[in-house]
Amino acid sequence: MQFSRDERLFNFFNIAILIVLTLLFLLPFLSVVSTSLISGKEYATRGLFILYPRQPVLNSYQMLLGQGSIVINAYFVTAARVIVGTGLNLLFTFPLAYVLSKRKLYGRVPLTMFIFFTMLFHGGLIPNFVLVEKLNLLDSFWSMILPPLINPWWLLIMRNFMLAIPEELEEAAIMDGASPLVVLVRVILPLSMPVIATIGLWYAVMHWNAWFDAAIYINDTRKLPLQLILRGILEYGAGQYSDYSGLAEMTELADPPPAESLKAAMIVITTLPILMIYPFIQRYFVKGIMLGSIKG
Repeated sequence: MQFSRDERLFNFFNIAILIVLTLLFLLPFLSVVSTSLISGKEYATRGLFILYPRQPVLNSYQMLLGQGSIVINAYFVTAARVIVGTGLNLLFTFPLAYVLSKRKLYGRVPLTMFIFFTMLFHGGLIPNFVLVEKLNLLDSFWSMILPPLINPWWLLIMRNFMLAIPEELEEAAIMDGASPLVVLVRVILPLSMPVIATIGLWYAVMHWNAWFDAAIYINDTRKLPLQLILRGILEYGAGQYSDYSGLAEMTELADPPPAESLKAAMIVITTLPILMIYPFIQRYFVKGIMLGSIKG
């Protein structure tokens, strides 16, 4: 296919602008990665926020990911929270969204309004804490799972998506002898995979980034998620976790990493998993959001 001179000129400038924008987006992350790889000696001579270390070292990662480190333990806590939490979120959100999408359901509008009401008004921090305490969930893994079990806004997006599914498909399946459960699993579930993937990704990112609920409900340091450890290191340094063997290795290193290098390494550790997973589910984003916002 032959392009005219103007089209070639447009493509050139278009690609050039996209390359510049890509570099602008990548430079901050590359700077953080480079900062995490500098040694104490290089930090003393060159300072921070460099684009490439002359002699990259892994002292910061060695300290954070050493044997018995609280960071490793927090990784397992966060991974368990993402897997269990996202699974339960979808397990409860999907059937409720399907029920609310049935136009013949008695009391469908009041029930939807009740769910919408929770988006506008909520009890607040103290009532939520008292509720978790009365349920004997304090200092428990489930205190981070059960309170955010269903997000009302994402529930309504999934409901609106299901409203776009033709009812004739369900009627045809019922005429063929399918039970309501079979219709839900064999008909509605496959057709809803785009919105399920989208909402599931949102739930997973929410659990991965969450730290405030753990700060309120969790007292045992070994039960803290990764993001709360990141917050502690960014605000107070590694001193408050120095009793754990993985972070205590800092004193045993011949060239201990600077505090800023340690913080940068912690940022990379907490960010990298989401960056690796996101591209595989990103294609569901636009379709899931657009189809979920057509009907009300």
